[in-house]
Amino acid sequence: MPRVARVSSKNGIYHIMLRGANKQEIFHDDEDCVRFLEIIEKYKRLSEMKVFAWCLMNNHVHLLIKEGNEPISITMKRIGVSFVWFYNWKYSTTGHLFQDRFRSENVETRRYLLTVIRYIHQNPVKAGIVNRADEWRWSSCREYYGKHVHLRGLLDADYIFRLISEDTSIAKDRFKEFNERKSNDQCLDDRVNERKRLSDQEARQEIRQLLGTIEIAQVKSLSKVKRNEVLRQVKLINGLSQRQAARILGFSPNLIFKA
Repeated sequence: MPRVARVSSKNGIYHIMLRGANKQEIFHDDEDCVRFLEIIEKYKRLSEMKVFAWCLMNNHVHLLIKEGNEPISITMKRIGVSFVWFYNWKYSTTGHLFQDRFRSENVETRRYLLTVIRYIHQNPVKAGIVNRADEWRWSSCREYYGKHVHLRGLLDADYIFRLISEDTSIAKDRFKEFNERKSNDQCLDDRVNERKRLSDQEARQEIRQLLGTIEIAQVKSLSKVKRNEVLRQVKLINGLSQRQAARILGFSPNLIFKA
């Protein structure tokens, strides 16, 4: 089936989602997250785009961006290629990291713009990872609230505050109230619910169920082809991190990543 061409946003604002191929993890440690944000900041300067929200989850990314001096598809390609180069170099791996092309939706109204920001910030809350949006280190929520962030200047918060009120103090209070309001927002037709991270006990149970008659300790003794086939299936277990799988199965993280 041929790809459907993206419909351009009238105001150039897009909600974008990047997901790991086969739902694999994209970010394994803090360095990965920081590097991804640095890459966005680099291409923000080069393309003169605006960034209104972002959230890095284990295996996907949400961005709210206003197109700059080039089509958003070109900017996103630059960001993706740069991060994949870093990832493959760091983990000594090759191949696809992201699932096909990025998904996007147009954000045409002020109300929906604020709704998408809330949806993005509440991703970690709805995934059960944190209790409050500002507890998650890897989203723009903390900068909106004036808290410490890893890359100050990436976010264009003033644009959003001005949409709410000319008085910045009032705008910040109203933004926070709206951002923390419980909601059932559904954006980008994303129906994929991220599970809370499995405990090691839960992870072992899931792995045993997947392996069937094979014991966890026996995976190391499998042929390389069979072993990699098993590891690829293990990596698809929802809520199981690849580092956790490596620890339980007794492999190096790099071997899990490459499988």
